[in-house]
Amino acid sequence: MVLTTLNAKYIHASLGLRYLLANMDVHGGAGLKAQTQLREFVIAQRPLQIVEELLALEPRIIGLGIYIWNVVETTQVVALLKALRPDIKIILGGPEVSFETDAQDICRLADHVITGWGDVSFPKLCRALLDGPQPLMKVIAGEQPALDAITLPYDEYTAEDLTKRLLYVEASRGCPFKCEFCLSSLDQTAWAFDLDAFMQEMDTLYQRGARNFKFVDRTFNLKVDFSVRILQFFLDRLQGHSAPELFIHFEVVPDSLHDRLKELIAQFPAGSLQFEVGIQSFNPDVQQRISRRQDNAKTAENLRWLVTQSRAHVHADLIFGLPGETLASFADGFDKLYELAPHEIQFGILKRLRGTPITRHTAGYAMVYEPQTPYTILQNSTVDFVTMQRIKRFARYWDMLANSGRFSSSIKLLLGGGSAFNHFLSFSDWLWQTTGKTHEFAQEKLVDLLHDYLTHTGALAPDQVRAALLADYLASGARGKPQCLATSLFIHRTGSAAPPGSSLAQRQTRHALQNAVA
Repeated sequence: MVLTTLNAKYIHASLGLRYLLANMDVHGGAGLKAQTQLREFVIAQRPLQIVEELLALEPRIIGLGIYIWNVVETTQVVALLKALRPDIKIILGGPEVSFETDAQDICRLADHVITGWGDVSFPKLCRALLDGPQPLMKVIAGEQPALDAITLPYDEYTAEDLTKRLLYVEASRGCPFKCEFCLSSLDQTAWAFDLDAFMQEMDTLYQRGARNFKFVDRTFNLKVDFSVRILQFFLDRLQGHSAPELFIHFEVVPDSLHDRLKELIAQFPAGSLQFEVGIQSFNPDVQQRISRRQDNAKTAENLRWLVTQSRAHVHADLIFGLPGETLASFADGFDKLYELAPHEIQFGILKRLRGTPITRHTAGYAMVYEPQTPYTILQNSTVDFVTMQRIKRFARYWDMLANSGRFSSSIKLLLGGGSAFNHFLSFSDWLWQTTGKTHEFAQEKLVDLLHDYLTHTGALAPDQVRAALLADYLASGARGKPQCLATSLFIHRTGSAAPPGSSLAQRQTRHALQNAVA
């Protein structure tokens, strides 16, 4: 057997495949794991190359993890495998093929599809395919065992994984909340792994050299006692170090941050702790419509505390395109979040994930989605297609400028005074009209474009703009030469009063440089 998937990037290591590998003997019978190999690829690799490497292993069974980001590429891989070696049994699993299987080409190509949990069902299916009796069903509903019946997968992380890749871990599965855009809304509740066993696994990973832990729990701070113990575990291993040796990422419920958690969070040094805070929308009507329970006042209070009273990196999420959300109401929510000053605002566009209850609003709110992955909303009854395209560009440009951290001074000039959302939307429209591009911007080009916009459309003083851009550019460590900063960078890098032909404008730039450095 070969377990495989196409990851988005090399740095990602599949937790799901490692669960399957760890449970081959436990649920498939002795000796099955020894016959199983794990191979990971990335979506940028050519399908023919992937197929060649898989066939070189001479498998009888290939199990593939299918996700929204890899289903197109994996469909090509499966089609090639079935054309070249129709005798190899192809088993699919993962969230993308757990629903609407009849409508998917990849499912038609495969021999079997396991929907839902695969920890038990995949090993059992492999044993049946090898030794009989042959399974009668193509689509098999995954068996959901008690968590203590599942062997934890962390021994399957290799030494290379520990040093070069993100380590995904989970202290719990499931989610008690019912947000309709999320697959976790289908869970009945959240289930916690035995904490003693889990912490032993974390200690073993740490002793092996792991220093980068990304928790995939949907609700890390749901059970305070568990959260406290996990935070204390990592805090104990940070004490006595002048610089953080650990990086830990958690997804937290925004309106529930117990004082016991705050006490521990405040002790973590900068650079060691990251929180992903799912806001999604501040509109109470939209929240109710999509079954999202959220205390907005408490959410704002907790977010403000995280930003001002801790050294954690705070990454807050918003979703545009939810049913009933207008451009104006979203702008209000965006501005509210911007004022709370998280380090990143991850601005996502609604996607119709297969199986999610958001589809119940399709008719009532005229929701139209892309028919292919990633199934992004195209328009609805409150936001037309043209506006939706503008917002998609906004999201891309926001990542390049605001979330990159390379324009921290300049972005304040861009967004200052009035609605931050409307200011950036105007810049986004201008940038698209000027360049016709959303990708492949060199940093130097972005500096010049931002300078042009701020000095001409924004009518800001050129000296003020150059000073902010220069401070940002120097802080980024870049070594190029944006046109608008040519004189300032010459002065900084050479120590010369000015290059030949210096003018009054150049002398003013030097004065702005001195103010920026000061």
